[in-house]
Amino acid sequence: MPKIDEKDKQVIQDMFSGMKGNVYVRFFSAKEECDYCKDTQEILEELSALSDKIDIRIFDKEGNADEVSRYNVDKFPATVFVKEDGSDTGVRFYGIPSGYEFSSLIEDIIDLGNDSVQLSEATINQLATITEDLHIQVFVTPTCPHCPRSVRLAHQMAMINPHIRGDMIEAMEFPELSNRFNVMGVPKSVFNDGKAEQEGSVPEEMFLQKIQEALQK
Repeated sequence: MPKIDEKDKQVIQDMFSGMKGNVYVRFFSAKEECDYCKDTQEILEELSALSDKIDIRIFDKEGNADEVSRYNVDKFPATVFVKEDGSDTGVRFYGIPSGYEFSSLIEDIIDLGNDSVQLSEATINQLATITEDLHIQVFVTPTCPHCPRSVRLAHQMAMINPHIRGDMIEAMEFPELSNRFNVMGVPKSVFNDGKAEQEGSVPEEMFLQKIQEALQK
């Protein structure tokens, strides 16, 4: 049974038709430890069928250890966006991008295809000054209507600066990680393994403040 409704496929296909460049997706599964790998793979394959500009490759933890290591994938399912040469864009989904997060996935694909983001010029200029590695983990659930805003901020910031990695993490799929960072509500954004944290959806200016707080510690 298809994961995406036929009427939605037409809308998405129209959205993808305006993309100028190609988008490269690397999907990682682990059959022995993953409840949502199959469903996530089906979503990605259905999306790739809607545009010849989407290049998707499927990797298995057991059979593709070199690729798992190359992209430092430590949770499954993992959706990693890369550049044409295979270098990491820093944009990742850990867990199934379903519910409200399906929109984040669509918008990321379009942004990467057009090499553009919707961040303010002030934010882009500030991000350009970051020369240290920054890891942003945004914990979400599929039923959270405010979560995509935080996910998109993290992902767009990763698109701007190669020092930044932005992860969407489906909180219920990774309970140990959620417990580690005391995720009681979503979205919750964790910067550099807890050096700064932000609960709830906030404007990009406040998101930047948390980034600066994390980098100063």
